[in-house]
This record gives sequence, C-alpha cells and structure tokens, in this order.
Amino acid sequence: MQRPRRAGPLLPPPFETVRLSWGRPEVRAVVYQSLAVLALIVVGWEIADNVAANLRKQNVASGFAFLDRTAGFDISQKLLAYEATSTFRRAFEVGLVNTLVVALLGIALATVVGFLLGLGRLSSNWLIARLSLAYVEIVRNVPLLLQLLFWYFAALRALPMPVDSIALSFGGYLNRRGLYLPAPVGAAALETICVATFAAVAMAALLVHLARRQRQQTGQSFAAGPIGLALVVLLPVAAYVWSGVPLAWDYPALGRYNVEGGMVILPEAAALVVGLTVYTAAFIAEIVRAGILGVPRGQREAAAALGLSKAQALHLVVVPQALRIIVPPLTNQYLNLTKNSSLAVAIGYPDLVSVFAGTVLNLTNQAVEVILVTMAGYLFLSLTISLAMNLLNARLAPVGR
Repeated sequence: MQRPRRAGPLLPPPFETVRLSWGRPEVRAVVYQSLAVLALIVVGWEIADNVAANLRKQNVASGFAFLDRTAGFDISQKLLAYEATSTFRRAFEVGLVNTLVVALLGIALATVVGFLLGLGRLSSNWLIARLSLAYVEIVRNVPLLLQLLFWYFAALRALPMPVDSIALSFGGYLNRRGLYLPAPVGAAALETICVATFAAVAMAALLVHLARRQRQQTGQSFAAGPIGLALVVLLPVAAYVWSGVPLAWDYPALGRYNVEGGMVILPEAAALVVGLTVYTAAFIAEIVRAGILGVPRGQREAAAALGLSKAQALHLVVVPQALRIIVPPLTNQYLNLTKNSSLAVAIGYPDLVSVFAGTVLNLTNQAVEVILVTMAGYLFLSLTISLAMNLLNARLAPVGR
C-alpha cells in the first residue's frame, strides 16, 4: 500500500500566489528584464554624473542652452529659411533636412536602379546579365568614400567654368559650381497648390487600395493607375489655374563671373546622391536577385500554364511573392544609405554631421551635447525608416501569419 506524501508547510495565500507565479517563465523573464533595464539606468546615470562633474572641474559649459544662441555662420545649401543670425537649433534643423532629402532621393533612385540590375542579373540576354554582374562586383568592392571622391573631383569637376556654362533648353545652366534652375517666386497661392497636390496623392493612393481590395474580393478591378495619375497631374494644375496663375519664375542669368538668380543644386549634393545611389544599388540588386530566386519554380510554371507572358508572370506572380523576401534586407540597405550620408563631410556637403558635429562643435566646444543631439537626429531618421518598412513588411506578410 502506497504511503501518502507528506504535505509541505502551508503558506499564507499571498505568498502561495507569488510562489506559483514565479514558476511561470514569462513572469521570470519580465522580472529579469526589468532588473536589467534598472541596472542600465543606474550605470547611465553614474556615467552622466561623472561626465558633468569632470566638465565642471575643467570650467567647460554644459547643458543644451547653447541651442538658442546665435549661430553666426552661413550654410551653403539650405531648404529651410536660415541666416547667420539664426540659432544653433535652426542650424540643426537645416542639417537634418539636408540629410533627409539626400537619404530620400538616394533611397528612391537606388531602389529603381537596384531592381533593374537585379532583373538584369537574371536576364536570359548574355550581354545584359554580364554587364549587370560586372557592375555589382566592381561597385560593391570599391569603398564608398573613394566613390564619392571620384564623382566629386573626377566627374563633376570636369564641367566647365561659370563663364563657359552649358545652357540648358529650359532656361537653366550647368557648370562646376552647380546646376542652376528656374525658381518659383511670389507664389501667393503656393499653399493652395501644395494642398491640392497632397490631396491628389492621397486620393490616388486610396483608389489603388480600393482597386486592390476589389480584385481580392471579386477578381475584377478598375483602372486605378491611370485615374490616380490623372488626379495627381490635373488637380494641382486646376488649383494653379483657379488661383489666377499666381506663380512667377526667376530664371538664372549668366553674368560676367557667375550665374545669378534661380536656384542652384550644388555639385556636392549631386555627387553625394549619385555616389550613394550607385553604391547602394549594387547591394539592392543582389537582394532582388535572391528574392526572385527564392520564389518556388512551380509558381512560374503555373503562371505559364495560365497563359501569362514572362513580363506578366514577373509582375503579377513572381515579384509580389519575392517582396516578402526582399523587404527585410532592403530595410537594412535603406538604413545603411541614410547613415552613409554622413560621409558628405568629405566633399563639403552641409549635412547633419558637417553642420552640427563639425561647425557647431568647433564654435561651442560642447562635444557631449553636440554628439548627443547628432546621434538623436540619426536615431530619429533610422527609426522612422524602420517603422515605415516594418509597416510595409506587415502588409506583405501572408494571410494568417
């Protein structure tokens, strides 16, 4: 006959509940992670306190009050209103916007070029496949900094001097100091036109979403692409005409020593965008190639059995499935491009590092604060890009996952 087990000591109900909860892995994980975060906070506080104490001993100013002081320097390329009398805070905003513009342009162009190169790597045409392979292998194995220096000093410096500027058909000029374009001025209704453009883009995106949803539910769709394109083009034009054609244009004019008027795209900006595009496109091409090869062969065979052409099968069957493989590593390349834009300091483009971690740091000597603000700027850009790509990746995930 089996002897009954001896009962353990009885605990009050609250202690018994704690003992039972501690046996759950998720409870222990939360406790351990909370203790780790608390330890990091304590260590970070100690480091910050020691840094502040050392700065006080050396009579070095600390804090972020310097952001509201007058900057006292100019920025060559700026998309926001800025003068030498503006504050360091405004200089930070100008540098952040300059970095953001270069990153967005580089991401858009590198994506297009990379997709074309990835498709070229898989082309049945021997010449296209070998040229794409040569591009990828050469560009990937040359340092980005060296490529930026090549585009700036070798390619763009070969342009003529301002007195020998190349006249463009639309009223612009091109020389080694930049690309001069007509600039809109006196636009009293420019805000209305911008609102109309934003509304047109939003309506076009909604039409594409509705068309995709209708195709998934009924198998039929409508021409959302042409309708959306017509909205994007016609609605801003209608707002422009309705406002009484308010825009006037300031055309650049060739002076005795330089081109005057209009707006200018500096060669530093052009070299940076071209260098980042060419370099990142080589990596995106391999990601696209791997994503397409990751689609099962049976999907192509099923598309051919349905009578789809190679182009239709690629557009309707292969690429939509390949995007599920392409998007996660593509996010890393977008982040790398954004952070690699900090190499602009080597060619003199006023990005965030050049303006804030360079000029502002030399003027204020507040290295800790300047570096922290610069890091916060890049962290904001990286988290924004990651959020957008994660949302896109969630939409591309298979149903039920």
